[in-house]
Amino acid sequence: MKNIAIFASGAGSNAKKIIDHLKGNPAIQVAAIVSNKPDAGVLKIAADENIPSYIIDKETFFRADNYVKLMKDLRIDLIVLAGFLWKVPANLVQAFPDKIINIHPALLPKYGGKGMYGHFVHEAVIAAGDPESGITIHFVNEKYDDGATILQEKCAITPDDTPDTLAKKVQALEHQWFPVIVERLLT
Repeated sequence: MKNIAIFASGAGSNAKKIIDHLKGNPAIQVAAIVSNKPDAGVLKIAADENIPSYIIDKETFFRADNYVKLMKDLRIDLIVLAGFLWKVPANLVQAFPDKIINIHPALLPKYGGKGMYGHFVHEAVIAAGDPESGITIHFVNEKYDDGATILQEKCAITPDDTPDTLAKKVQALEHQWFPVIVERLLT
């Protein structure tokens, strides 16, 4: 059995899509949900799905090896960042080389880096007048949004798009592709 840990900071819509997609796969399971926010919606999803959940302590996450040990104790094969808003510390990246992936709501390398998440990304894309946006699923390294690209999918931007309408287009791509790529990486 391959084990996934999903790290998320918010509502958990991508986590839910991954969980639902993998329900029929006898060889892969979501073994843990990890969040840095005790009130994150993703924790309710974890409870509803009977998936163990863990709240990250910021000081410990960035200054100790506790979470490396936890992931190893849980025999995690892939860490999936699904709207996780903290940079992953180097010790975790080094303990799981090419075993941590992220989804970014833009076509990297544009609109990546510290502070570029959610609406900040969509506002920047529209302000720049780009004709398209999309998603980038990539491996995580020690830098923000810098790891090797696994998949990019695009959507057109129309003149009447707003950050909100673009966010919906991008989220549809996330929900369509992220579960598929997670499964592919483990089969």
